[in-house]
Amino acid sequence: MIQSPLNYTGGKYKLLPQILPLFPKEIDCFVDMFCGGCNVGINVSAESHIYNDCCEPLINLYTVMQTTDAAVFIEKTEKIIKKYELSDVKAHGYDYYHCSGSDGLGSYNRDQYIKLRTDFNTLQSKNTDYYIMLYVLIVYAFNNQIRFNRNGEFNLPPGKRDFNQKMYNKLEAFIELLHSQNATFLQKDFRKLDIDQLTGRDFVYADPPYLITCAAYNEQGGWTEDDERDLLQMLDRLSGRGIKFALSNVLESKGKENTILKQWVSSRQNYKMIDLNYSYKNANYQRQNKDQRTREILVVNY
Repeated sequence: MIQSPLNYTGGKYKLLPQILPLFPKEIDCFVDMFCGGCNVGINVSAESHIYNDCCEPLINLYTVMQTTDAAVFIEKTEKIIKKYELSDVKAHGYDYYHCSGSDGLGSYNRDQYIKLRTDFNTLQSKNTDYYIMLYVLIVYAFNNQIRFNRNGEFNLPPGKRDFNQKMYNKLEAFIELLHSQNATFLQKDFRKLDIDQLTGRDFVYADPPYLITCAAYNEQGGWTEDDERDLLQMLDRLSGRGIKFALSNVLESKGKENTILKQWVSSRQNYKMIDLNYSYKNANYQRQNKDQRTREILVVNY
């Protein structure tokens, strides 16, 4: 399986061995309503793919990856790294920068990263080089995340890692596989997607922001109860037309329950809810919070 070169919040890479076997074996068009890091769609075999997300910089970055040769994209990435004198542990190792793998490279990269971020935020032309520069920022940013302030400025602090060999390999493999797909990238509110053209041989996957979690995309009411209901109604319409779908979501988290989702699933006899084996990396945390577990589920209509 191919892992996304972006550490996108809510990525499903670790759940793919559980999710992918549940998908239809033959798909004409795979529609990813909330593509995020594209971990799911990039690993689905289909005649064509539609990737959608409301985050414009994300979709434009993917479009650049789709239209740029992997070797060229990587060459431009490494030129930016050299220009700003950022760390490159795949070439020199951690000792060269007087840093360790556990402590990370943030202290070394801080000044150079802030210079890169400042220069990026002053760019006027959003061309190929702009989005490759954005990718470098993401790689060197805190937790490899994407975050812009209300003025449209990238505002994350420096992170611990750099464009190491693992990141290099993920980027190269992702771009090469993306080039082999018949893929279309859209930047739309999910409600504006044209689902009328879909047929029973197509498949829709929805991995929306989770209503009851506290991820960055939900900090200021980014996903509301109205959004949740609108999505579930759209999935009902798809099902009514004989189109298969799968919905990833969280039913319980830290003592909260998504009652809207629970009532919706329980009232649809032809829908099936499958519990996924979600687990925390921190075993001590899991033992101490058994009553606040996260219940990750997949809902399908077939």
